[in-house]
Amino acid sequence: MELYHRPTTVINREGKIVPIDISKIRNVINKACDGLNVDPLELEMDAQIHFTQNISTKTIQETLIRVANEKTSLSRPEWTLVAARLLLHHLYRESSLKRGEPYGSFRKLVEELVKSERYDPRLLTEYSVEDYEFFQMAIRPERDLLFTYPGLKHLMDRYSVKSGDGAYFELPQDIFMGLSMYLALAEQPEERVSWAIRFYEVLSDLMITMATPTLAQARRPFGQLSSCFIDTPDDSISGIFEGLTTFAKISQNGGGMGVYLGHVRAMGSSIRGYKNIGSGVIPWIRLYNDTAVSVNQLGQRAGAISIWLDLWHKDIVDFLDLKTNNGDERRKAHDVFPGICVPDRFWKCIENGDPWYLMDPHNIFEVKGWRLEDSWGEEWEKKYLDCISDERIEKTEINSISLMGLILKSLYETGGPFIFNRDTVNRMNPNKHAGMIYSSNLCTEITQNQSTTMNGEITVKDDVILQTRHPGDLVVCNLSSINLGRCNTPELLSRVIPVQVRMLDNVITMNNLPVPAAKITNMKYRAIGIGISGYHQHLVDKGIEWESDEHLNYADKLFEHINYIAIKASCDLAKERGAYPMFPGSDWETGAYFDLRGYNDEKWLKLKEEVNMNGIRNGYIMAIAPTGSTSVISGSTAGIDPIFKPIFTEEKKGFLIRRVAPNLTLENLPLYKEAHKINQFWSVKAAAIRQRHLDQSQSMNLYATEDLNEESFMELYHSAWKLGLKTIYYFRNYTKEEHESDNNCEACQA
Repeated sequence: MELYHRPTTVINREGKIVPIDISKIRNVINKACDGLNVDPLELEMDAQIHFTQNISTKTIQETLIRVANEKTSLSRPEWTLVAARLLLHHLYRESSLKRGEPYGSFRKLVEELVKSERYDPRLLTEYSVEDYEFFQMAIRPERDLLFTYPGLKHLMDRYSVKSGDGAYFELPQDIFMGLSMYLALAEQPEERVSWAIRFYEVLSDLMITMATPTLAQARRPFGQLSSCFIDTPDDSISGIFEGLTTFAKISQNGGGMGVYLGHVRAMGSSIRGYKNIGSGVIPWIRLYNDTAVSVNQLGQRAGAISIWLDLWHKDIVDFLDLKTNNGDERRKAHDVFPGICVPDRFWKCIENGDPWYLMDPHNIFEVKGWRLEDSWGEEWEKKYLDCISDERIEKTEINSISLMGLILKSLYETGGPFIFNRDTVNRMNPNKHAGMIYSSNLCTEITQNQSTTMNGEITVKDDVILQTRHPGDLVVCNLSSINLGRCNTPELLSRVIPVQVRMLDNVITMNNLPVPAAKITNMKYRAIGIGISGYHQHLVDKGIEWESDEHLNYADKLFEHINYIAIKASCDLAKERGAYPMFPGSDWETGAYFDLRGYNDEKWLKLKEEVNMNGIRNGYIMAIAPTGSTSVISGSTAGIDPIFKPIFTEEKKGFLIRRVAPNLTLENLPLYKEAHKINQFWSVKAAAIRQRHLDQSQSMNLYATEDLNEESFMELYHSAWKLGLKTIYYFRNYTKEEHESDNNCEACQA
């Protein structure tokens, strides 16, 4: 009995019914499987089961992709490459309808995109016809074969410039070349083409990735290129609402935000001399929450914001309860990400069993004339003790271990708060001469000087209202990550990082920031954030176990080398373009940066002298972002985290996508130990070793393990502070029930 009837006709791209040509389908499959350890006949047979009479050729293509993707498994990971090649075939066919052939005239593509106002017109006016001939020759279509299926689909769905009806204009190499040309506009005219091609080389070979806003916007008109911002609103109605406006503008233009609310008075504080009428920080946080929901990021996702508060702030207990599912919903904010700023003194109180005191920052300012939050380290501790002993200051005593218990409860239930060890951060701040750091950003890797923008005098002239403003430091993050999965030797790192530093410095120059204070801060410090992705992949490729001293020793050498090359590149750039404006008096100039990190061998001493003489281009250089999105494109593991699983399935808009660890084999499977099975103290130790080589911080998550108890949970965070970690990102809970309900047996997925 015949169970399957092969269709005899299909509907082609012109909408006509024509006889099915199995030989064409077979040729596409064979080409996609060429050179890979897969059976093309297996794909042909399994896909044909889903074919129906008068099926469209587009649906046939989509079916082949879906079936190949579903075949991706532990024992046959190469099916993800087959799915990627089939998607490429579809993209090339669609592109050919517009361009005659895949990667046809690049200049004509740019002309069309400029005409439709999807590309910046400077890409035509600043480059000649001859320049485009060089660009055309430099494009490497064969590098499209580097993509896995999730990476290619993610790149095209999220970052490719499309027509009004959703059709693809750009192919992958067009994206990389357009971005490179745009950033090269910051170069001298006679050097733009050569630098654009060098930028393209490292991007198209997936050696580095640029942050999401840069990848999406660099080449578009008025592109905002930065990932994250940090604001520090004043304790006033105008200050808070200016902060909300700032967040709305930044979110509208694709940026995430961290907001420090430690200046804002607590609940029950006085206002204009009237006591006990202050509403505290929670109502303002709810406004930020609603703004995040209302103003999305370039239409791609909801606005994203972290709110930071000092651990001694009187509203801290309610703050820790923001995202839990119990309590008064009128005091909840489920769409913000809370973070707490923790001084050394708190950890010492936990060690000694001493009490902790909660106070109102406005009350302190009224009594003392200074703000406790405006100091750090020994000065902060001295002022804190002064406040405790001053009877004029209202305070609430709380057991320090009990408060830590509330923090751990929130972490276990909600994944937050994020942790910011403020004294450690400021102690290692290379620009402490110019200010201080109050909090971090949305992903906890950025630590840069912050200050409040102050409103000045308002005047009315000729029926026009004029207001002066004194801009503070509104932090801007300009990020890019090295893909250690491909840029995996000291020689490659030494070649690629200088190009990466230059690209990021050009991001600063070419950026179109939506807030004036951010523009000023961006130019003042010229801060960048060199990070990495593919860390776990890199260890596996080197045969290094996560839970080993070999890992710790290797991490120390690796990140010292990366940091050295990045600093050297920024110093060389300063010789060419000048140092960042705040360089005089910085730890870079005095050499304290190098002394604090124990960089005292001959190589480092020489660089220290070179930086002192010539300056450095970028006031902040190293910061490791999570790379959750861009690591998918590069086919690497995300950031510095261990993998969640060697292979798992994601659902995207009703479509199941199989994700597999890079270069996975049955032999290296034991090295791909899952995050929830790793002893987290090894991750903390590794992060502490990396931290020495980062002038900023790192997006480092901690994971729940089966043997986690309250004592080890607390010790995990205490040891992180003790070892010198600046920040901790999420706590990723993974309960036994979730573990059992989620099919986690590798054999079943093979």
